[in-house]
Amino acid sequence: MRYRIFGKHTGLRVSELVLGTANFGMAWGGHGATPEEARHIFDTYAGAGGNFIDTANGYQDGQSEQFVGDLLTGRRDDFVLSTKFAVKTNANSGILVTGNSRQAMVASVEASLKRLKTDRIDLYWAHVDDGVTPMEEIMRGFDDLVRAGKILYAGLSNFPAWRVARAATIAEMRGTLPIAGIQVEHSLVQRATEQDLISAAQAFGLGVVAYSPLGGGVLTGKYRTKDTENRRDQAWGGAGFQPENTPQRSAIIDTLIAIATEVRVTPGEIAIAWVAAKGSLPIIGPRTLAQLESNLAAANVVLSPGQVARLDQVSVVPRSYPYTVLDDPRINDLITGGKFDDIDAPLHAMA
Repeated sequence: MRYRIFGKHTGLRVSELVLGTANFGMAWGGHGATPEEARHIFDTYAGAGGNFIDTANGYQDGQSEQFVGDLLTGRRDDFVLSTKFAVKTNANSGILVTGNSRQAMVASVEASLKRLKTDRIDLYWAHVDDGVTPMEEIMRGFDDLVRAGKILYAGLSNFPAWRVARAATIAEMRGTLPIAGIQVEHSLVQRATEQDLISAAQAFGLGVVAYSPLGGGVLTGKYRTKDTENRRDQAWGGAGFQPENTPQRSAIIDTLIAIATEVRVTPGEIAIAWVAAKGSLPIIGPRTLAQLESNLAAANVVLSPGQVARLDQVSVVPRSYPYTVLDDPRINDLITGGKFDDIDAPLHAMA
């Protein structure tokens, strides 16, 4: 496995595939991995060169963090450990330990450190935007945790682009801890992320971690077979699953299967490789060792420009306002004095 530097505000060396551990545990109705299964998955990922672990306080009612803590024993410094706060850990979590407030942040980080059996969290994510906590409070809270030695880096997961931009600007103007990256849903069946969030990350130099690169499993094509066991569309109340419910999604899966046949790999490997080709770090979240081995194989898949273009075309999402104006050739002509096609634009969005 190869490694990347995580964003432009860190020197952190992370593996090209991230191990998601939401399946480590059995608290969510039995859809998950036992401690023994989790160890096989973890050890195989590590053996392949993987070093980036993603968990959260709320995964499997805290069991995921507990499992990860046990698995890190004796090899903590070999991994980049990331976890999250903001959601309930379990049914006992109350109003003061959820959300994005500094109070919730401090309470959550202490509890996570205990479950993870470590003295630090390498990358701490705000799991989801609560819509009310000012970015100044979130950023100051992260900065305080770094100064206290509890975390090393911070990131935002499931935040709108305008709040990500504000967070990056606050850190830049005040010279405090920068946002290292964002975590977003990104796949061939969820490309709305590209309109503003990924553009913002590129403009501000943030690393991008992409969850659900398989659309909850639908992009493997396996859900076209009715006898699929441990169905993700039925587990966890269907959370995170993108059904094949439109003609476009059917066309996407057809194209994946066609390209997979050409390359002689699985459709899932192609789907993960496409996300990686877009510059994101895909999170793989296997429940079994067989799923992990299939996911890891995606690191060896190199899509041709033509194959990427076919996948781009079949999965394209119409851009909404203001891009309906900004993409208009008449507007481009007006703002460039008729020289739009003669200008070499930057490779990435500009802030």
